Amino acid sequence: MIHVTTTCPDLDSARAIAQAALAERLAACANIVPGVLSLFHWQDEVSEDEEVQITLKTTEAAREALVTLIEVEHPYELPVITWETVGATKEAEDWLAWETRRP
Repeated sequence: MIHVTTTCPDLDSARAIAQAALAERLAACANIVPGVLSLFHWQDEVSEDEEVQITLKTTEAAREALVTLIEVEHPYELPVITWETVGATKEAEDWLAWETRRP
């Protein structure tokens, strides 16, 4: 199982990305966490913003297309998109594979 994570400026943009990913079957699930305080370097300054974190559960086969979808749909000039492989039960892996199947 792959977790693809990014932050968004607000709940609406995170929800829009999640809905697009689910509609395209590029993710089986999206977890959205509001109220994430982010401190980061941007344009030679340290900035601080409250953001919304979104983590999408996907397969390695769908990861690249999911990252591309996020890049297209994301409102930031430079969205930081990360992914990691995580362990899961066989049942969760089977569910994920079924939900991300594409015609």
